[in-house]
Amino acid sequence: MKKEHITLPADPADADDFDVTTEAMDRGQRARLIRKTRTGLRLLQSEFASRFPVPVGTLRDWEQARVTAPDFAIAYVKVIGQHPDMVAKAVA
Repeated sequence: MKKEHITLPADPADADDFDVTTEAMDRGQRARLIRKTRTGLRLLQSEFASRFPVPVGTLRDWEQARVTAPDFAIAYVKVIGQHPDMVAKAVA
């Protein structure tokens, strides 16, 4: 198993703190983009999932950074953020 690069080391003075890897930082940034896009459209997860066909469980996993959203999903969310009505119409 390869060792992941530590982006942010744990604070030795805080017993509850932990190292953060590059992969975890990327997953968190992707989660934040997805969540900000959805909340910027004022949609609940279920509404977003229904309007822009994405399984609600998958959306939840991405937003909570349990799973890293793939590159195609990030591109899709960016287009949704710029043109939500056009995307909704295209997938209807």
